Amino acid sequence: MKRLVILISGRGSNMEAIVKACAAEGWPASIAAVISNRPDAGGLQFAADRGIATAVVDHKAFASRDDFDAELARVIDGFSPDLVVLAGFMRILTPAFTARYERRLLNIHPSLLPAFTGLHTHERALAMGCKVAGATVHFVTAELDHGAIVMQGVVPVKPGDDAKALAARVLTAEHRIYPQSVRWFVEDALVWSGDTVQHRDGAPQQLLLS
Repeated sequence: MKRLVILISGRGSNMEAIVKACAAEGWPASIAAVISNRPDAGGLQFAADRGIATAVVDHKAFASRDDFDAELARVIDGFSPDLVVLAGFMRILTPAFTARYERRLLNIHPSLLPAFTGLHTHERALAMGCKVAGATVHFVTAELDHGAIVMQGVVPVKPGDDAKALAARVLTAEHRIYPQSVRWFVEDALVWSGDTVQHRDGAPQQLLLS
């Protein structure tokens, strides 16, 4: 059984999708804890209601990013995770932290990486006239929004879209590809080839939604 720790900063809709999929699909895994850097994160209550351990490491209580990351790692390690999942965790992590969890730290980003790293992805996609948009699940490295891609979900950009409409469509894709990616990790289905990752049986690593 793999042990998963999920980090959130807000309502945690991707966390919810992962928790529900784990239970419904009978993964050989357990959600060991949900941890937030914000004490008011709505997702903490969702986890607590399902008997999942929760913890808060408030970034505002620390003088430096290094100090925060050190305490966060200490709390995470107390749950002995096989995988740490960033699900809307809105903190930039230090190189020391990402190295500590190398190849067992996943993130989801609301763009088709390597396009539109950072913030305001939907606004930037619309401004560039993109015809498709999407989300990317990737392993985390010290470089922001980089690292081996596990899966991408692609959605159309429709006439009349604004950032809110596009974000909602992309979020639907996120709720599909993130649980699938975590399940692949849990099932030891991901194979490294240099700096890239493939599914051991050649399963499609992209999802196209209309």
